[in-house]
Amino acid sequence: MSDRAVRIAVLCPSEIAKRRFMPALAKVEGAEFAGIGCATPEERAVGASSVGPDAAERADRQLAAAQEFACEFGGRVWESFEALLADPAVDALYIPLPPALHYPWAKRALLAGKHVLMEKPFAMDAAQASELVALSDERGLAVHENYMFAFHSQIDYLQRQLAEGAVGDVRCIQVDFGFPFRGGSDFRYSKDMGGGALLDCGGYTLKLASMLLGPAAKVTAASMGYGRGFEVDLFGSATLEGEDGAVVQVAFGMDNDYRCDVDVWGSAATLRSHRILTAPDGFAPAFELSSNGQVQTVSLEPDDSFGKSIEHFLRCIADDAVAARQREEILRQAALVDDFLQAATSK
Repeated sequence: MSDRAVRIAVLCPSEIAKRRFMPALAKVEGAEFAGIGCATPEERAVGASSVGPDAAERADRQLAAAQEFACEFGGRVWESFEALLADPAVDALYIPLPPALHYPWAKRALLAGKHVLMEKPFAMDAAQASELVALSDERGLAVHENYMFAFHSQIDYLQRQLAEGAVGDVRCIQVDFGFPFRGGSDFRYSKDMGGGALLDCGGYTLKLASMLLGPAAKVTAASMGYGRGFEVDLFGSATLEGEDGAVVQVAFGMDNDYRCDVDVWGSAATLRSHRILTAPDGFAPAFELSSNGQVQTVSLEPDDSFGKSIEHFLRCIADDAVAARQREEILRQAALVDDFLQAATSK
């Protein structure tokens, strides 16, 4: 690709696109906003069992939202996803759709020659992820799964503290992420839309566990819980082990008291942080290092993890080696999710 800015379009005016992606994109050099696409009634049925009786009304609401989006951020409005994909002026897509729609629209985007920045999870399972990754490799296109917390400077700090022995020998690491019930109309509670805690907040905990344990991380035990009459899992937990025997325990849920913690228990001290996965732009995270009743608090500088994730996506587009490593990370994350599901359902 030339030195000109990468033109990125957004596939649907979602809440995260408006609240997080667009403010971050505005500060990233080398990228510009091309516009926003909205789905026709027929396109809304892609990945679903049927169009639905209110599809036209929903499409009208999405078009109005897209027009409002463009008024605020600029760019053009495409009145169908297919029209957006066919536009040669668009280089890449940001896809913040519900999980069940990730695979079909990412595949269409790749076949149309577009790079893909995907909201997590990248796909519903490892088979879908493998197909998309192979297609991106075959066509020389970049794909990136937007676990933006991984780019926050507090993750570097955490890994550095562990490597330098700040807690002594690590006995156990606990990663928790959960939030209160969001209401039954939220896509997270819809089986047809690819909902469920594992594919949402659970993925964050598995991602961080993998980063701390290394590429050999494996799920050794897992459980999932249901409730409120929904057909999707509402909470879960797991134990993961690394090649050297290190252990990370994770717990997550979307009908829980809010928690977003990492707790490293060592032979000499304990290291904790309370916004490890969701620190927004401008938020100054802090770590507590405690030993035998003595507590030291270390405050870090704010960081823009979403903007840094977009910058990484641009590096994937520009550098084949970076793109190849990102494909491997996507496959590793998808395999961990599959392994969790296998461990939780094979009891």
